[in-house]
Amino acid sequence: NRVLSIGFDRNWRARAVRSLNLGPADVALDLCTGTADLALGLLTVGRVGRVIGIDFAAAMLRHARAKIREAGLDDRIALFRGDATRIPMGGSVVEGVAIGFGIRNVAEPVVALREAHRVLRPGGRLAILEFGYPSFAPIRVVYLAYFKLVLPMVGRLISGHQGAYTYLPASVGNFYPPDTFCELLREAGFVEVRAIPLTAGVVYLYEARRPGEA
Repeated sequence: NRVLSIGFDRNWRARAVRSLNLGPADVALDLCTGTADLALGLLTVGRVGRVIGIDFAAAMLRHARAKIREAGLDDRIALFRGDATRIPMGGSVVEGVAIGFGIRNVAEPVVALREAHRVLRPGGRLAILEFGYPSFAPIRVVYLAYFKLVLPMVGRLISGHQGAYTYLPASVGNFYPPDTFCELLREAGFVEVRAIPLTAGVVYLYEARRPGEA
């Protein structure tokens, strides 16, 4: 992913971490944590005290645990297998929720957004990174060519996985446009909802807050 994004993925995650504005006394949930890149970023880029990572895929969590052990952060990141539409946590228990490139893979994203709202404390913030399409026509043409032709081929050569990088363009194409996704966030109960295009709209950072005082 780092190679295919030409290193931009680090900047995208750092921007999402900063948008949560968490401190050392705070706990963050990294939902759809995958291999824990964003969970690690919450500690190394941000100032969050502790991170809980949840993902449905056991194989991803095995890779995540190895990375966390290598970084020496076992005592500050706890990983659990769970469903984003039924988060195995009580209500109002974390100060921030982050989702990095995972919401489009959730079968019922609206339900997952409601769950994120439920586990956030009043005043807590949500940050979601998801792929999009550039609005500027010349950039869009180049990007689509790379995304649909070059990326699957290079991704297959690097990872040895036949279908993963063919699935990526298809899943992005089927995801909600930014305006629609913002409306879904509002329907889930969030306020101060924004869609911020990053790298000319290749990725969008969605920011939102649960109403109430922290």
